[in-house]
Amino acid sequence: MVQKIRKRDGRIVNFDSSKIANAVFKAFIATKSKDGKRAEDIAKQVVELLEKRITGIPGVEDVQDTVEEVLIKNGYAGVAKAYILYREKRSQIRKAKEFLGVKDELKLSVNAARVLKRRYLLKDEDGNVIETPLRLLRRIAKAVALDPESEDEFLNMQVNLEFLPNTPTLMNAGTDLGQLSACFVIPVEDSLVSIFDAVKSMALIQQSGGGTGFSFSRLRPSGDIVKSTKGVASGPVSFMRVFDTTTDIIKQGGKRRGANMGILRADHPDIIEFITAKTKEGFLSNFNISVAVDDKFMKALREDDEYELINPRNKEHVKKVRAKDIWNLIITMAWRTGDPGVVFIDEINRHNPTPQVGEMESTNPCGEQPLLPYESCNLGSINLAKMVRDGKIDWENLEKIINNAVRFLDNVIDINKYPLPQIEEITKSNRKIGLGIMGFADMLVHLGIPYDSEDALKTGEEIMRFIQEKSHATSERLAIERGAFPNFPGSIYKKPIRNSTVTTVAPTGTISIIAGCSSGIEPLFAVSFVRNVMEGTKLLEINPYFEAVAKERGFYSEELMMRIAKQGTLAGIDEIPDDVKRVFVTAFDIAPEWHVRMQAAFQKYTDNAVSKTINFPNDVDIKEVEKAYMLAYELKCKGITVYRYGSKPQQVLYLGDRVDKFVSADDEYAGGCPAPVCPV
Repeated sequence: MVQKIRKRDGRIVNFDSSKIANAVFKAFIATKSKDGKRAEDIAKQVVELLEKRITGIPGVEDVQDTVEEVLIKNGYAGVAKAYILYREKRSQIRKAKEFLGVKDELKLSVNAARVLKRRYLLKDEDGNVIETPLRLLRRIAKAVALDPESEDEFLNMQVNLEFLPNTPTLMNAGTDLGQLSACFVIPVEDSLVSIFDAVKSMALIQQSGGGTGFSFSRLRPSGDIVKSTKGVASGPVSFMRVFDTTTDIIKQGGKRRGANMGILRADHPDIIEFITAKTKEGFLSNFNISVAVDDKFMKALREDDEYELINPRNKEHVKKVRAKDIWNLIITMAWRTGDPGVVFIDEINRHNPTPQVGEMESTNPCGEQPLLPYESCNLGSINLAKMVRDGKIDWENLEKIINNAVRFLDNVIDINKYPLPQIEEITKSNRKIGLGIMGFADMLVHLGIPYDSEDALKTGEEIMRFIQEKSHATSERLAIERGAFPNFPGSIYKKPIRNSTVTTVAPTGTISIIAGCSSGIEPLFAVSFVRNVMEGTKLLEINPYFEAVAKERGFYSEELMMRIAKQGTLAGIDEIPDDVKRVFVTAFDIAPEWHVRMQAAFQKYTDNAVSKTINFPNDVDIKEVEKAYMLAYELKCKGITVYRYGSKPQQVLYLGDRVDKFVSADDEYAGGCPAPVCPV
């Protein structure tokens, strides 16, 4: 009996004949053969032939050669050809990875291998890769686990691409640097010392791969008095330039582009300068900016009333402005440049788990993680594409991964090496973690549910409610084992819990590329497109689920895939059945209302916040942007970010409107905001 098989890298693993049957079945499908039911019989013949010929352990190539032989002997020359072409495709992928200098045991995509090489795999002093993707995941599991059993569980869920932690954990776990958190908020007080202390803190955090958020609302407005020098203050926007320039310098030597969130309250006297700051090309290019609006502002807006601008230095009321004028300016600039977004600051603080500790003033760069001053949070995401079995949600496996992921993220808090003592103190006092998801659009495709439908909203709520309930239950069990978070007394919780927040829905840029799934809760951004994997090299990427359906339903052709790549969407392509078009809907096919409603569906069962880009076509009416902002408030989202296609001079996604006439995406684009500064 064949019990073991030798992989190409020399590893000996258990032999599984079902993998042969599965590969043969795919070859039958690819050739539109109706004899797919014979796949298991073919696999059985392959095993029998191997047992006759090979006395030791067969290699992968031995098995594949035998598959071809058996297919031809059974009269399936066309199927054998499809199988040979698949082998050749896999061979080319392996050669591409060898060219990149990456030895990959996990069968990831070429682009995933490139991203891993550039950002995550350890290198020697000469820049040579000294780690494989599997060893990377072993390094992480070993560093984060507290016992051998946990190490195995943590490794398996990563190897199976069911869960991956945020980028700093992937980069730094098990290394001397050891900084594993993605999200930070640094306070900026109204003094030169505080401002430049914040700049220094930001530099240290970004050097280690973290993203930083700031509220500049405490800084005195431009033109205000500076008592120590009898001079005049330059205001928040001018100081933001210092942070922006520092980020530029830091990112030149780091593995990850630095990014910031800059927030200013709507009642700050410099609010108009802030809202219009990014109309100048290249200004604050390392910042996402958002206006913090409170309930008082929204009440004045609804009643078409005025509200007071207040000098934060002395709390003096400077002047009254019409709320609708400020709101309209926000909408206009968001339509024109993609900034500013809006954070509903009172809604955020209504869900502050530790109000006795302080108020939240800012978020991380993508807005999904509101934090107290000096607080940090580590994130991780479950791949929902892996949580479907036989056309149904695999709730049992999902619960297992939730349990392991919460324990993983809680461990990170204790093994983490923090950039500043203040960050370590408050992070360990509140123990915030952010368990989220990716691959939601893929799950909907598996289930046959269109993204812009009531069924999709219902599925999103159902999934996130389950994750919320099970993750909180795990955190409560951890509180019994290890103790509640130190600031539990006075918090919103009645029952001891280990973590003051447990769930966050983050954008999952590079980790969803590694996992081979859709980003966060975003819809598919294209069905077929060209990926710019390296300078001068482009690869055609086809959504694997669409490719499988196209082959199964008999309308697949390479010519069709190229046609789709010229527009990304299936709209207007007659040979594709309507039911397939309906399920494989893309981001720019979806009305903005559905984007906002989906964000709200997930926010309903998320402790922290939800990162979601509301995508608009280039020719959208500005009134539609205003509707989206107002709907986000009415549905109790904690913030909103919109992007009108083409509103920034440079993008990481182009919809076939350039010279090459293909939808094209940069190597690290996975969905969401197409502007370079958005996904971190």
